[in-house]
Amino acid sequence: MEKLNNIYAKKSGNALGGEIDYKALDDKFAARTYNRFPLVISGGRGSILFDDKGKEYIDLGGGIAVNTFGIADPEWAEEVTKQLNLIQHASNLYYTKPAAELARLICEKTGLCRVFFSNSGAEANECGVKAARKYSTDKYGAERHKIITLKNSFHGRTLAMIAATGQEVFHKDFLPVMPGFEYSPADDIDFIKRACSGGSVAAVMVEAVQGEGGVEPLGEEFLRELRDFTEQNDILLIADEVQCGNGRTGRLFGYMNYGITPDIVTTAKGLAGGLPLGATIFGEKTKDTLTPGSHGSTFGGNPVCAAGAINILSRLDEKTLEGVREKSRFLVESLRGAAGVTGVSGLGLMLGISVNGDTDKIISDCIQKGVLPIKAKNKIRLLPALNIPDTLLEKAVAALKKAIAENQKT
Repeated sequence: MEKLNNIYAKKSGNALGGEIDYKALDDKFAARTYNRFPLVISGGRGSILFDDKGKEYIDLGGGIAVNTFGIADPEWAEEVTKQLNLIQHASNLYYTKPAAELARLICEKTGLCRVFFSNSGAEANECGVKAARKYSTDKYGAERHKIITLKNSFHGRTLAMIAATGQEVFHKDFLPVMPGFEYSPADDIDFIKRACSGGSVAAVMVEAVQGEGGVEPLGEEFLRELRDFTEQNDILLIADEVQCGNGRTGRLFGYMNYGITPDIVTTAKGLAGGLPLGATIFGEKTKDTLTPGSHGSTFGGNPVCAAGAINILSRLDEKTLEGVREKSRFLVESLRGAAGVTGVSGLGLMLGISVNGDTDKIISDCIQKGVLPIKAKNKIRLLPALNIPDTLLEKAVAALKKAIAENQKT
């Protein structure tokens, strides 16, 4: 081990052979599944991150919509630490107070009935699909099993959720994709009606805002008509709220912007404010579909993660959500019409910026200027902490606009 430390040390002066080059260490030993930015993030507080050299950055990515109230939020950290000092894990053979309280809180805030806890968005979506198929099979037989999703959707990276994702770029390396999914163009209710006409469809799964698909909200008329059609035909509607849930769009969940209520809601990312926790939430139709032995999770509902989520959800009140909407209005008004900006899409603090320029160069320039946005397809994506201070947001937007203007095509 000492030899390895010496290999990756850049300077001398400590017991391990000097300052470790963690980028080189990661490049050598971690699976090469990420195109990482050339930064080693070592700490932060709120919406400020700093790297291993001490340089500060304004965080506009939020860990990809995970760090709901920023880095090391004191109130959240206190609740997590308190629970950590009680019990860090108990299997689901037993009850725990945090998981029970969190399930109640989620149901009270959504008006839905029961919750299954997992560890990630992909797992939450898998659970939703399993429940939809079981509901439909129990009631109509095994032939009624197909799930319709939308083109440009993204539902996770397990084999089943790759198949559910309506983007061929995620399929190509893992063929053949798992059968049982069909893809409809977004906002095309007629396509969905035709696809359902054969009696083989169990559910339709949608994201209110397609995050990885380019931060594109679905149309209100489409979602309302889809809800009416699925209700009339006893086809379940699953809302994938993994990225657009937990206050991200200015409402507790993205579907709430449209005045509809799904049969199943899935979420993760920002739910526990930085800890791994997924949830699949069941409405009246599906609340008793899963029975003992039909599904499970070793870590799902972990008491430490649940304690973090209780703190997050309890603070997502109307005042906080209105603050998200106000920050969103500021961002949209500041960016629309700015030099090099060709469009702004999204809802709340889940925004995509179309630019007349090379997105990668703009993001690289932003990093040099001390601002960390991320990317969705060919757009710059903004997912800051919901409570990012206005002063930091203004400073970040100024740097972002400058980087876009300086890198626009002529």
